[in-house]
Amino acid sequence: MFQWPHSGRRAHSVCRALAAALCVAVGAAAASENFFPLEKVHPGLRGVGRTVFQGSRIEQFQVQILGVLKNVAPKQTIILARLSGGPLAETGVLQGMSGSPVYIDGKLLGAVALGFPFSKEPIAGIRPIQAMISGAHFTPPALAHPSSPWKFHTTAHFPLSLHSVASTSLLSAPSSDLAEILTPLAFSGFTSGAIQAFASHLQGLGFSPQQGVSDARPTSQRDSSASGAALGSLVPGAMISVELLSGDMTIAAEGTVTYIDGKRIYAFGHQFLNQGSTDLPFARAHVVTLLPLLSSSFKIAAPGKWAGTIVSDRSTAIAGEIGLHGHTVPLTISIRSRQTGSHEYHMQSVDDRFLTPFVLQSALYAALDASERTVGAQTLRLRERIDFDDNLPPLIVRDIFAGANGLAQQAAARAMAPLQFILDAGFQHLRMKDISFTFEPIEAKRELRIAQVWASRRDVRPGEPIQITMLLEGDNGVSFTRTATYHVPVGAPLGPLYITASDADLLNFAEFAGVSPGSARSPAQLIRLVNRFRGSGAAYVRVWRREPAFSVSGAIPGRELTDPPPSVALVLADPSASAASSATLAFSHGSSLAEFTLPAGAYAISGSHTIEVNVSE
Repeated sequence: MFQWPHSGRRAHSVCRALAAALCVAVGAAAASENFFPLEKVHPGLRGVGRTVFQGSRIEQFQVQILGVLKNVAPKQTIILARLSGGPLAETGVLQGMSGSPVYIDGKLLGAVALGFPFSKEPIAGIRPIQAMISGAHFTPPALAHPSSPWKFHTTAHFPLSLHSVASTSLLSAPSSDLAEILTPLAFSGFTSGAIQAFASHLQGLGFSPQQGVSDARPTSQRDSSASGAALGSLVPGAMISVELLSGDMTIAAEGTVTYIDGKRIYAFGHQFLNQGSTDLPFARAHVVTLLPLLSSSFKIAAPGKWAGTIVSDRSTAIAGEIGLHGHTVPLTISIRSRQTGSHEYHMQSVDDRFLTPFVLQSALYAALDASERTVGAQTLRLRERIDFDDNLPPLIVRDIFAGANGLAQQAAARAMAPLQFILDAGFQHLRMKDISFTFEPIEAKRELRIAQVWASRRDVRPGEPIQITMLLEGDNGVSFTRTATYHVPVGAPLGPLYITASDADLLNFAEFAGVSPGSARSPAQLIRLVNRFRGSGAAYVRVWRREPAFSVSGAIPGRELTDPPPSVALVLADPSASAASSATLAFSHGSSLAEFTLPAGAYAISGSHTIEVNVSE
């Protein structure tokens, strides 16, 4: 007699998965009767499409089939058609029409998904509905992991390496190529400078960044009273907004619903980012107006009532579930300025390893750009805290940035670096529950350089104290000193002792250069590691000896093996020896004996100096 190899709960989950798969197969068979067969498509066929040109009213447009393009991608077929009716003669194929359903003889053929840039006629590529449905993937609830939002998609450092996932777009493609219709990505509550700062990267991903409109309420405050209400308000041809950020600032990707099967929804007719499994909320949207352009006209739309969650993002379509509540994270950005007063922004952000750093970075830059000057000398103090579920320690960042121009964008990018480092590790059980940033701007460049360092004595005996003093100098004649005291241990070896006064960057690089996101064995260990990164608002004094030392920078960074026996040193210094251990062994030219932190107030510290004292009898 067959027995399940796992527990009863697992067996029940497998049964539910099999039942869900059977339901999908039955549903697909029934739905295929309402689909127009691809093999019967030929030039001259006429049909109708449905989309929104104004408000929320769905209107029809005419479709004339021109031909079938086979193998435009591996085993992918696109139907070429001429569109007409409504405003299409003036606008051509519109951004935001992606997903508009096309019917022949009352049966669904597919979705408007591709077009030609700068075309004089509204000629579009239609993605067959069969390809949209077969490419989507819905994880059965019994097998899903609610506490695991990471889906192991690309780990590119957005937006610094967007080219790694770049897609073909109408804007970047030659005018003779058939390409995916750009997806309008509406930024509401953002300054034009913030949008322009990310525009080129977004266009490379197939987005068309534009100034948008919204009601400035988070998605959670625009929930439908019930999933049935959302189901009743969504029909093929309706507009939806996939919301990456909602509230005082909004980032939403807009497109059209193609097909609804029960609570399952298929839209766009092409990828969003081709991430695979996702967890992105979507809302109903209404069209404010159309903007005709020579290159590619688009719909200006605004998100409305929340409707559900997109769970699948594939090359042929996005798919989601109506009424399904996805996970979003409360985000607060505070600007505490003596010149312009206090400003506070409240939002909900997606929880996604690839998208969240981009969303946060763009929101931070927009908040600073809106409330503070971006040209001229300035200083920014940062306090950052990100809380996680599962009793993990919070990520806490304290830093300060000073510069003459472009400081807001630099500070926004550097504020994201610690979180991006953690997310790149790919731990499954890592779920954010609250994010907050506080900036304190000062309209002056408050930066100090380490000008000199000296010791109270050049010769010292074991057991005696030595005072280390550094001179800090800045613009406009600003200067002051900071002092630390080091007690040479009793029994300390005789000989040279080195003292280095430096900024945070030098020590961080020396200590963490060999550390990667995969160095830690657990999320808690990785967060604690990142929390050790030094901030620029202090000077640091390190006492060290010039002797062989090896730091284990894998699971326990900073732990040193000081002056090992020669035979051990030869083994540790050999790169091939690392294969015998999971830890990365990094060779250093000196062993650290002590380190002191000397806060500098609201100043950023730069530079370094090293002096030598002698330990003698």
